Amino acid sequence: MKLISTPFGARATAAEVLDGVDLTGRRMIVTGGASGLGAETARALAGAGAHVTIATRNPALAAPITDQYANTRAVALDLADLGSVRAFSESWDGPVDTIVANAGVMMLPIRQINAQGWELQLATNFLGHFALVTGLRAALRAAADPRVVVVSSGAQLRAGFDFDDPQFERRPYDPFIAYAQSKTADVLLAVGISRHWAEDGIAANACAPGWIHTNLARHLDEDTLRAMGVMDDEGRILTPLHFKTLEQGAATSSLLAASPLLSGVSGRYFEDNQEAETVDGGPDVPAGVARWATDSEAADRLWDYAFPVVDEALRPVADSLPSHS
Repeated sequence: MKLISTPFGARATAAEVLDGVDLTGRRMIVTGGASGLGAETARALAGAGAHVTIATRNPALAAPITDQYANTRAVALDLADLGSVRAFSESWDGPVDTIVANAGVMMLPIRQINAQGWELQLATNFLGHFALVTGLRAALRAAADPRVVVVSSGAQLRAGFDFDDPQFERRPYDPFIAYAQSKTADVLLAVGISRHWAEDGIAANACAPGWIHTNLARHLDEDTLRAMGVMDDEGRILTPLHFKTLEQGAATSSLLAASPLLSGVSGRYFEDNQEAETVDGGPDVPAGVARWATDSEAADRLWDYAFPVVDEALRPVADSLPSHS
């Protein structure tokens, strides 16, 4: 299958990839849209005319965006709490054109679990977003060109999904492996949506934003930051040449969310505004998407593993949930 290419390079900004795109009348949700990449994505989509709902644990933090754009609003959503996801889904009225599953947590230093017993990185980054799109499946289906964008990470190259012990109940908890597993699960979510909901016309793709300074790194200790080359011996933050600005980091998710160039494209993984090559994952692989993250059998297995949890948490949401098949 030929890889999809676009005219935008790795340093293109979110505003540039949406230049000339009119999103007036389109309704979009950006999770984690009050800060960092989510905020830049929300600004780009709102700037192109979309009505953007910023779904965030603390809606007050979105005030700089909602004050700037009359076509934005902030609504409470805690993805680690499926009760919060259910309340958000039940309160939604009308179609939704795009959901940008952007919110996430990274490298929690100790193992934490949510109410369902899921390790918190997996619960937030994957399960909460799975529940959100499932709860809003009918709303997506009602849109003309519905899309789901799942923001993953190059970390998916470092670990597949461990179906034998996904919650680290038996194996030693490793903050980075737990994060990497959750980001692989994010790609598998996009693959699963493209497989299970194709009849609804819902397109889903995953992407990596690249390296950017954001609050996502708040749980990293100084030794880790130094090993990554983003802190010097005196504790000063460094910005390596391969790092992007927030505006550049938000470009690929904005492109997938709204560009007519990607209409009808589904089940793919993008980085630097281009579809990425499928590669063997490993510690020294610099780019691409790991085969374990795009494997259709793994996507179906993860879907079947997570769906009963989501189904129980959301029942009933508006009309009854459609079958997962």
